[in-house]
Amino acid sequence: MAKPRIKISGGHLIDPHNRMDAVLDVCVAQGRVAAIGEGSADFTYDIEIDAAGLCVIPGVIDLCARLREPGLEYKASIDSECRAAAASGITTLCCPPDTNPVIDTPAVIEMIHHRARQVGAARVVGLGALTHHLDGVHLSEMAALKQAGCIGVSNALAPLASTLIERRAFEYAATFDLTVYLHADDAALSANGCLHEGRVSTRLGLPGIPEAAETVAVARDLALIQQTGVRAHFGRLTTQRAVRMVARAQYDGVPVTADAAIPYLYLTDLDALDFGADYHFIPPLRTQEDRAGLLEGLRGGALSAICSDHQPHEADAKLAPFPATQAGASGLDSLLPLTLKLAHDQHLPLADAIARLTSGPARILNLPYGELGIGRAADICIFAPDAAWRLNAASMHSQGKNTPFRGWEMPAKVRYTLRDGTIIHTSD
Repeated sequence: MAKPRIKISGGHLIDPHNRMDAVLDVCVAQGRVAAIGEGSADFTYDIEIDAAGLCVIPGVIDLCARLREPGLEYKASIDSECRAAAASGITTLCCPPDTNPVIDTPAVIEMIHHRARQVGAARVVGLGALTHHLDGVHLSEMAALKQAGCIGVSNALAPLASTLIERRAFEYAATFDLTVYLHADDAALSANGCLHEGRVSTRLGLPGIPEAAETVAVARDLALIQQTGVRAHFGRLTTQRAVRMVARAQYDGVPVTADAAIPYLYLTDLDALDFGADYHFIPPLRTQEDRAGLLEGLRGGALSAICSDHQPHEADAKLAPFPATQAGASGLDSLLPLTLKLAHDQHLPLADAIARLTSGPARILNLPYGELGIGRAADICIFAPDAAWRLNAASMHSQGKNTPFRGWEMPAKVRYTLRDGTIIHTSD
């Protein structure tokens, strides 16, 4: 079936990759951007979207979103989370391999892709497991995973058994030109901690995770990246020192990128003083100095993306004592508004904030999205910049309602989301 020809009229187009920041019409045909600005004057269309007073940006790309399917459908599903993503302006989700079963065979990633196509909302791309069953010992069949559609490999939150295995895994991934996605953590140092090791964890009597658990891992990984030449990405860095180590490596030409997750840009270990389970994260919330370091990394470019680190849970998962609760927060609904709030609070220029959600993650994933140049896929988010709303269970689209931002007033309401030229979400 032919896709409708769509004209988006009078919107404020912000496309950092193509350095466009002006009121321009955008025309879509056959699922791709057909014309922008003056070239749209003679465009014939089937649907017109009046975007006067609205912002038009490339579709948001989320580098880390757990969809809970297969294996944990009582928490969420590909259906629920892909629709929640679409309602939040997100057109591409990257799924880590720690599903059940693990994404270590072509059959699992093919099933995930098939389910996402059935839903017809946000697209899903997946990371294959670095080791079989994420056991940290036996390398996975990376060539088969790449052929089946995995865009990279990762061991998710599971540790590797030794530095030698990590080296061999990096060499194997480099052979097939696969990016390795890394969780920077020294498992022996983080042990069973649940909060940043410091004054707050000591005061609360909670087992701490030291800064060194991250920085030691980053130092080790950077040495092996240089040794093997593999392309690598550090996901969800949390410490100022780790960001500076990555920035130095990038300056020296090491093929490495990094991102930060949105909760760490607003929250610190001080927020957990009341033992609130919604503040239980792995890696843990760090100090105010670390939060400042993450913002510094975003401004300087060492951190080229912001992700949600979406981890939806059922209500019971957050009802136990703090250390026994399941870590993580539902983040799809808040990713775009909280990133725009960074610009509103003058932590980042608006174009840079949008780049961290669009062209930045697209480059990391090596995907042809995140921009609205002529001929590119028409993945588009249209939002009302002045439409404030309050985040609560009723306003969230994700099946998981676990969030530390409950009750926060959010800027910007998504009005339309298009993926490949098809409208996958609309709201008043």
